[in-house]
Amino acid sequence: MLAFIIKRLANAVFVMLSVTFLAFVIFTAVGDPVDQMLNEQATQAQRDDLRERLGLDDPFLVQYAKFVGRAAQGDFGISFRNQQDVLAMIGERFPATFELVLVATLISLVVGVPMGVITAIRRQTWYAEAMQFTSIIGVSLPSFVVGIGLILVFSVWLGWFPAFGRGETVDLGWWTTGLLTPSGRMSIILPALSLSLFQITLVMRLVRAEMLEVLRSDFIKFARSRGIPARSIHFRHALRNCLMPVVTMTAMQIGGLIAFALVTETVFQWPGMGLLFIQAVTFVDVPIMAAYLCIVALIFVALNAIVDMTYAVIDPRLKGADA
Repeated sequence: MLAFIIKRLANAVFVMLSVTFLAFVIFTAVGDPVDQMLNEQATQAQRDDLRERLGLDDPFLVQYAKFVGRAAQGDFGISFRNQQDVLAMIGERFPATFELVLVATLISLVVGVPMGVITAIRRQTWYAEAMQFTSIIGVSLPSFVVGIGLILVFSVWLGWFPAFGRGETVDLGWWTTGLLTPSGRMSIILPALSLSLFQITLVMRLVRAEMLEVLRSDFIKFARSRGIPARSIHFRHALRNCLMPVVTMTAMQIGGLIAFALVTETVFQWPGMGLLFIQAVTFVDVPIMAAYLCIVALIFVALNAIVDMTYAVIDPRLKGADA
């Protein structure tokens, strides 16, 4: 067990180093941040002085080594544009992104799992076919198109929900939340729906495929021969055996939602990490871009470990698998 933990930690460190190195290679090729921070009338001396203060005159490997050393201590440096601590800026935006992803994940499970079960056990009905057809649309439409469509229908035409922003928030000291205010709850509905649409489709299709496979298994046939009610077979036996891949995909998709929520946050002007990253790309703010990618990669690595532990809870047979 100890060897397994050490191996996982070594893999995690290798992944993080690879991600940060790739990020630095890409982001340093985006452009010169000095050109974005100084106007055209700036002298060469001012440019050289700024470049020296930012450490941009060091060789690439030296800049990368300094970044990794500081990041390991939780220090991602200072924003080139705002001259503020990068980790503090991301910390201010993280609650908005986390709440958006959390609500989107809950919507995807609450809607996707029942739809998957229905399309599996009632696959010859018209409403099951309608759900299947709708899922194709959910996979095909880009998230920005979905977001614009939701704004047009529910904000512009019907006026039910705000078109942008997070609404009123409550400061809890170390956390800001909009879920405790009416305007905050109303503001999160449309971006969460837009972000969850693709996830709903994935959950529905995965549950349907797993349900069809389980319903053909021998133990389900045996349960039916014993006269166990269909409802118990479907939801107590079949669905429970479908949860493991759903948990895996949902956990991994949480990291994906955090990473790719930037499109939804841009469309709805949601003040999260994704919008901060887009602004950093515009101004070639390398510290923020690199820190964002490192944090997202760390979330993926952590979720992998959580999934492994969740397996043992869902299926007790796996508790001794690593022994």
